[in-house]
Amino acid sequence: MPTTRTTAPYASLAAVLALTLAGCTRPENGDAVSARQDPSTTPPSTGEPVTAPPGEPSAVAPSGRTSPPLSSTDLPTLRPPSGPPEHPTDLRRADVFAGRISRGGSGPCYGLVTDDGHEYALHGENLGTWGTGTWVRVTIGPPTSNADCGPGIRADLIKINPVG
Repeated sequence: MPTTRTTAPYASLAAVLALTLAGCTRPENGDAVSARQDPSTTPPSTGEPVTAPPGEPSAVAPSGRTSPPLSSTDLPTLRPPSGPPEHPTDLRRADVFAGRISRGGSGPCYGLVTDDGHEYALHGENLGTWGTGTWVRVTIGPPTSNADCGPGIRADLIKINPVG
């Protein structure tokens, strides 16, 4: 009996290999499919030989017939852009800026210089002490007082937060 137990797995393996090498049948028409011929890549036979268009080299199909190359057309390309967008693509609030404090202290006047070089003279009561060189984000509004806070575009300071 020990011989039967050890040969059963080998017999199953041999049967699987035999089916793999012999091919399997297609349920549509019963034709055998082998490793050398894949029906998904072989064009259907119309009885006429397939040839390449004049001036192009022909390819030989696995069945010995000639066929055109895989693609005889150029790849599509994108046209160049017509120009920059008419409206900004990144919408920003017009009353929020980030920059560096150029005139600090405990207020109510502060100076702010943005990355693009605009200088603001900001006026705001009870907004804390801010040192010169501190990077901040501010929310501003139109100037409501006649306070002179130095050079720059006058605005009321509504909110101020440190950056980073």
